[in-house]
Amino acid sequence: MVLAENIRCSHCGAPVEFKPGEIIATCKYCGFTTVIQTGQAFTFEHSLLLNSYNIKQMEGFVKDWMHSGFMKPSDLAKKSKITDRTLIYLPFWVITCEASTNYKGIFERIAPPIVKEGEIKKKYNWLVLARQSSDFPTRSYDVPLAGKIPYDFRKIESFAKILNSEIEREQATKLAQQQIDSHHRFLLQEDVDRIVEATTTVIPKQMVYLHAPIWFIRYEYRGSSYQMLIDGAKGIILKGDIPNTKF
Repeated sequence: MVLAENIRCSHCGAPVEFKPGEIIATCKYCGFTTVIQTGQAFTFEHSLLLNSYNIKQMEGFVKDWMHSGFMKPSDLAKKSKITDRTLIYLPFWVITCEASTNYKGIFERIAPPIVKEGEIKKKYNWLVLARQSSDFPTRSYDVPLAGKIPYDFRKIESFAKILNSEIEREQATKLAQQQIDSHHRFLLQEDVDRIVEATTTVIPKQMVYLHAPIWFIRYEYRGSSYQMLIDGAKGIILKGDIPNTKF
């Protein structure tokens, strides 16, 4: 069991709880955000996406998902049971940036093969989960930035859990650069069969620290447990474990 530690909020003096590994914490009494190691005020924009759905509506989304899709067991909705419904506000770094990759590669789908050179240039609001280890599907989450508001702890449900950041902005920037480079190399597969060289440059324009509402749903089906992740702002299913079906 991980024990929470605490420091005093430099704004209101209330105890600010955090767990080992977390480096940015937010006071639940006044909403002031602090860098734990230094006790200094957090200088980046801290935003919040509001949860738009209650538990009953979440259960409806789950049942609708169970009824749809030919890969699911035909009795999934009837024989399954929802066992847990947890709303967690996850921390993200959203990095607005311009990225370009200059590349040289070999196009081998014709004979003889030819050398191709070019550039991939794109703009992103790149999402980095601010936790050290998780299988959260960030690439499937089209974060609705248009709905963000300044972080306001008073608008977070009392039953919800709030996780703090375990990743500094510098680390988040490096992760974004690595992920964008990997993404561009994947895109290059449309143009070349073999990459000779590729150099990716990422120019950050803005960084936002964001808490977003994600519903973690667990359900049981025929003795096994499965998980679903649902975007609490838009009601979109981000991930759903499907039981194996024997045809």
